[in-house]
Amino acid sequence: MNKNDSIVAIYPSHTAAEAAVKELQQSGFDMKKLSIVGRDYHTEQHVVGYYNVGDRMKHWGKIGAFWGWIWGCLFGSAFFFIPGIGPLLIAGPLVGWLVGALESAVVVGGLSALGAGLFGLGIPKDSVLKYETALKTDKFLLLAHGSADEIIHAKEVLNGTNPETLDHHQAMRQRVAAPV
Repeated sequence: MNKNDSIVAIYPSHTAAEAAVKELQQSGFDMKKLSIVGRDYHTEQHVVGYYNVGDRMKHWGKIGAFWGWIWGCLFGSAFFFIPGIGPLLIAGPLVGWLVGALESAVVVGGLSALGAGLFGLGIPKDSVLKYETALKTDKFLLLAHGSADEIIHAKEVLNGTNPETLDHHQAMRQRVAAPV
């Protein structure tokens, strides 16, 4: 069970998402706890290819410099085609969670593999559907996870970056019954 809190911010463009990542980085947020997801299918980008050598994936296209910078900052990178959403570029620990959902064939009531990965992190199904819809309209998701204190810090930083939405998802905490 996920014991970390998460926040998910939606940004309208890669430049807005990049600015948010830079703000988190400058504030000292642990980049190993940050993921970004964006759709990649624009005809004007003329993508030639993707590859992963070691921990560095290369991408050629209109916003290739953005993805190159992101993949240099965050840990883990992948390209997935998610039916119903399309081609997605993902960087950060969400890559591992998504692969885990795919490998275990987790199916969560009509959610995509991405949705199942997010749901597995403790993000409610209605929020997952909102995030998938945002991706379908070419927006970027920035996801941070960590302790309650880390997420409060990240939320304060991201509030200043004007995301379209910023949702805090609290981890399920075990309640300890008081002695009777």
